[in-house]
Amino acid sequence: AATKLASAEKLMYFCTDQLGLEQDFEQKQMPDGKLPVDGFLLCVDVSRGMNRNFDEQLKFVSNLYNQLAKTKKPAVVVLTKCDEGVERYIRDAHAFALGKKNLQVVETSARSNVNVELAFGTLVQLVDRSRGKAKIIPYFEALKQQSQQIAAAKDRYEWLVGRVVKSHHELWPNVSRKMTAAPEYQDYVYLEGTQKAKKLFLQHVQRLKQEHVERRRKLYLALLPQALDALVPDLDEIDRLSRAKLEKLLEAKPDFLKWFVVLEETPWDATGHADSADDERIPFDLLETPAAEQLYEAHLEKLRNERKRAEMRRAFRENLESSPFVTPGKPWEEARSFIMNEDFYLWLDESVYVDIYGKHQKQLIDRAKEDFQELLLEYSELFYELELDAKPSKEKMGVIQEVLGEEQRFKALQKLQAER
Repeated sequence: AATKLASAEKLMYFCTDQLGLEQDFEQKQMPDGKLPVDGFLLCVDVSRGMNRNFDEQLKFVSNLYNQLAKTKKPAVVVLTKCDEGVERYIRDAHAFALGKKNLQVVETSARSNVNVELAFGTLVQLVDRSRGKAKIIPYFEALKQQSQQIAAAKDRYEWLVGRVVKSHHELWPNVSRKMTAAPEYQDYVYLEGTQKAKKLFLQHVQRLKQEHVERRRKLYLALLPQALDALVPDLDEIDRLSRAKLEKLLEAKPDFLKWFVVLEETPWDATGHADSADDERIPFDLLETPAAEQLYEAHLEKLRNERKRAEMRRAFRENLESSPFVTPGKPWEEARSFIMNEDFYLWLDESVYVDIYGKHQKQLIDRAKEDFQELLLEYSELFYELELDAKPSKEKMGVIQEVLGEEQRFKALQKLQAER
C-alpha cells in the first residue's frame, strides 16, 4: 500500500517465471530514482485454487483494501482468471465491492486477454478525472466481443497469408518481413501474438504442400494404368502373382525406368521427388498404396474381361457357323433372336455382334455364290442354246427353276434373289 517507491536500476519483471532466468527475456529497467504510485489494481483470483480457501483470501483482500483506502488513492478491484472462475467466488467478490463506496469491479482473464486494458483504463480514468468514464463490460460479454474481434482479425490475416504465400517452400522470416506493414498482420499479432501468426502461416504452408502432393499423386495414378498396359499386358504373366513378385517382374522389364523411379528414401511424398517438375515418373513405392493396388486390380480385371470377351467372340463365331438358322443374306435383326439366350450374348456390345455377323455373312454369301456357280456349271446344258448376254424367256426361266429349284445350292441364295 505504499505510494512512494524507490527502485532505481532494478529490472522489471512481468511474471515470476523470469526470476533467475533474466538473460532469457527482454530486459527493461524501472525508472531511475523515486516512483510515485497514483492508484491501485486490487487483484482477486476467482478460480478454484489448490489448497486455498476463497473466504480467507477475501478476508485478506478486505484488510488490504482498508490499507489502500487510507492512502486516498483510487483503486479498482480486478477479478482475475475469470476464464476458470467459480460463480460463487465472483458473486462474493462483487458483494464485497458493493459494500464500499464507488469501488468498481472489472472481470478479467489475462490468458484470454479479456478486459485487461479495461482494468488499467478504468484506473486511469479515476486518476485523471478529465477522461471520459470507462464503461465496465461483464466478462462473458467482453469475451464474446473479444472472440468476434479475434475471429475477424484471423479471417483478414489468413486472407493476407493466402495472397502473399503461394508456394509451400516459403519460410516464416521472409514472409513475416513482407507482411510487417500490412494492417491485417499488425492487428492479428496485436491480438494473438507472433507465435499464433506463425502457426497459421505454417498451417497454410502445410495445406499448400498437401495440395501439391495430392496433385502429383493424381498425376502418378493417372499414369499407372498406362505403365501397366505397357509393361505387363499379358494376363498369363501376372495372374495370381503376389505383390513382391509383381514388383520384381516390373523391375526386370526393359522399359521399367521409362515409367518408374526407385527412390533412395521413402515414402515418396516426404522426398523432393514431388517437387521435380521435369521428372513425372511414378515413384515405385506408390505401388504399395491402396489407390495403386485398386488400379492394379482394375488392370487385372480389364485383362480378364478382355480374355473373356475374346472367348465370347470366338463362341459367337462358332455358334454362327454351326447354326442352321443363319443363312446367306439373313438380316441381323432376324438372326439375333436365335442367340439372345446364349451365355455370350450379354458380354459383347451390339456393334461387336453386328461386325462379326457382317463378316460371317460375307463368308456365307461368297461360299454360297461359289456353290451356285458350281451348280450352274453342272447344269450347263440348260444354257447352251442361249445367246451371250441374252435374257432367258419366261418359259425358259420356268424350265431352269424347275430343274434347279430343289437343289440346296439353289435354295441357299433364296434371300438374295436379285443376285441369284
